[in-house]
Amino acid sequence: MRKSEVVAAEAVSYLNRAIAELRDIWEEIGISEEQRLERVCTVNMHIKNLLDMMVAEEEGLKERLLKSIALCRNELDTLCKELRLDPIEAEEGSTILQMEKNLRARVEVMLKQKRDRMQELKTLQEQDKDLCSILCTAPFSIDSNAVPSLEDLDRYRRHLASLTTEKEKRREEFVSRKRQIILLMEELDHTPDTSFQQEVVSEDEEAFCLSEDNIAALQHLLQQLEAQRSLNEAVCEELRSRILVLWERLQIPEEERAASAVHMAGSRAKIIKALQLEVDQLEEMKLQNMKSVVQAIRAELAVYWDKCFYTQEQREGFSAYYDEDYTETLLELHDAEVEKMKSYYEAHKDLFGAAQKWEENWKLFLELERKATDPGRFANRGGNLLKEEKQRAKLQKTLSKLQEELQSRVQAWEQEQEGPFLIKGQQFMEYVMEQWQLYHLEKEKEKQERQLKKSRQIEAEMMYGSTPRTPIKRRALGPHTPGKMRKLNGNSISSATPNSTVRSAFGGTIYHSPKSKLPPSGGKVCSARTPSRAAARPPRPGHRERNKENVLQRNGTTLSA
Repeated sequence: MRKSEVVAAEAVSYLNRAIAELRDIWEEIGISEEQRLERVCTVNMHIKNLLDMMVAEEEGLKERLLKSIALCRNELDTLCKELRLDPIEAEEGSTILQMEKNLRARVEVMLKQKRDRMQELKTLQEQDKDLCSILCTAPFSIDSNAVPSLEDLDRYRRHLASLTTEKEKRREEFVSRKRQIILLMEELDHTPDTSFQQEVVSEDEEAFCLSEDNIAALQHLLQQLEAQRSLNEAVCEELRSRILVLWERLQIPEEERAASAVHMAGSRAKIIKALQLEVDQLEEMKLQNMKSVVQAIRAELAVYWDKCFYTQEQREGFSAYYDEDYTETLLELHDAEVEKMKSYYEAHKDLFGAAQKWEENWKLFLELERKATDPGRFANRGGNLLKEEKQRAKLQKTLSKLQEELQSRVQAWEQEQEGPFLIKGQQFMEYVMEQWQLYHLEKEKEKQERQLKKSRQIEAEMMYGSTPRTPIKRRALGPHTPGKMRKLNGNSISSATPNSTVRSAFGGTIYHSPKSKLPPSGGKVCSARTPSRAAARPPRPGHRERNKENVLQRNGTTLSA
């Protein structure tokens, strides 16, 4: 049994005891029945009024609780919609008082969430306003009166983080470009002439609006200043190049050049003015020394002709080169020709350099080939002969490699330029093949000359006897017989030892010198003479003719003298 029921039973019991005691007292006093009834009715009325009042109070409490529950439910529904939460379902099995307490607690929690979200929204909007003011962008689109959802707040926070990153990026970009712009303005002696330029160079960096348009304008201003600097540098470089050329042509001493060296660096406006003044002075000097200047230009032009492998015909095509009337017009023609040749050379510098390398290696190869045919090279000491042979072999490989590389590069160039690449008036490969043909023809000519010389020497030996040679020691051979020495028309004709051999220049046929035996005609061969008596008297014609006849008959061949 519940305690409240026990207490209620005690109250009823107490009431019964009180009524009983009242009856006993009334009995003892002797109160009549009518008075007793009246008094019981009074007690009953008091008890009833008290109980009715208590019941009414409790009924009022119940109504208030139910009303509070209804209000809380309505408020919860509204808060759920504002906070974009799922509706709260009614609790079952709970008393009215517990239900009201739970609903009221939930309302308090949701109201706190609403206040927190609205406060965060307000803070984010303030940050957004500051960032938009700096970046000149539109504020984040969100209803300020509605309660933002968690997703809205998260998206808003990410948006502001992105804006903050963009602000820092633009700030760094602005500071970096501002520094470059200030340096360029100082270098160009440029004074800010617009409000934007004044804002850029202002010391208050926070006042500058970091909008996309301003950043783009900042970049455009930087590009303009860089373009102006590049233009000034190009102008200065052109003026300096002109000054150097004029110095060389006018043969300006180093002392006078050193006086202008201070203007040979930088590209400020005052530097340009100083360089232009120097050029004007040199141009005036050039007009006063026209002949020497033209001759200097001709020397420079000849250098470019050599670099570009110009033929004599191509050089003669510039007739002004041979004009002796030194006028300003002639100078202008030479200047134009030098510029044309310079541009042509610079456009094909790599190919001309490679061709020049091949030409130098080719000349070195020809020089080594010439040394290889020099009989005196065998008298060299210190291994020079071996070094030359190794160098010649290396050069042959180098020439072959260079030729292959140049061939591929020239073909690519000709396809790109749609025209032939000429060296000394010829296509490069034709020029190379011509050099090789000339080389082979020269070698063949030398070979034929050697063969012809050898042939004539053999004929002379067959007719007159072999020439004397320095005795050579031989191992395991018998005593050496000195060669014969004769005089013919005052000239010494020597014959080799009887067993010596000579290779003919025609076909490689080997002819042996006459052996020591009697000729078919039965005549006697002259006895051997010592070298000391070789010049006593000339040989008789009869012996010479018989000697020739014997040789021809023995070999079965006919040689013309």
